[in-house]
Amino acid sequence: MNCKNNLYFLLSSLIIIIIHGCKFYSFTGASIPAGTETFQVNFFENLAGNRPGSIVEPGLDQEFTIALQDLFLNQTNLSIVNKEGDLIYEGEIVEFSVTPMSATSEIKAAQNRLTMEVNVRYSNKKNEDDSFERRFSHFYDFPAEKQVYDIRDAAIEEIFERITQNIFNETLAKW
Repeated sequence: MNCKNNLYFLLSSLIIIIIHGCKFYSFTGASIPAGTETFQVNFFENLAGNRPGSIVEPGLDQEFTIALQDLFLNQTNLSIVNKEGDLIYEGEIVEFSVTPMSATSEIKAAQNRLTMEVNVRYSNKKNEDDSFERRFSHFYDFPAEKQVYDIRDAAIEEIFERITQNIFNETLAKW
């Protein structure tokens, strides 16, 4: 019986340690810095139209900003604020373009690639050494006989998911 009581004590202690430790670590992989309670995502302006070959996609900036906010709301216990956040995400969409990826025997595009690139400035008010400015990009390949408007929803969903998750991983999932 003594061994059984020791096992219960050990398991109970382990559960308490895990629960207490989850204040700064979540099961989504986020490692929230001590004392961090809020985050702020400023509007990501779409500057892609200023770049040769880029497509102007109305509403892309607002959709991306909301997608990034939603990811942090869903994967952390941080509160979103409009100003003076502990963690601040800001930047701009710098590329949204289509390029041919492979050709047919008639020298026509067989597959196209939609690419989006976002410049991100991250400020960590609790640990300034973690702050950075970096570009994140992802792409979506699609058959050349399709137009961007044919694949827009699926492409944007996949691209946003990858870019926002990469931003999250780079800033909060440091393991």
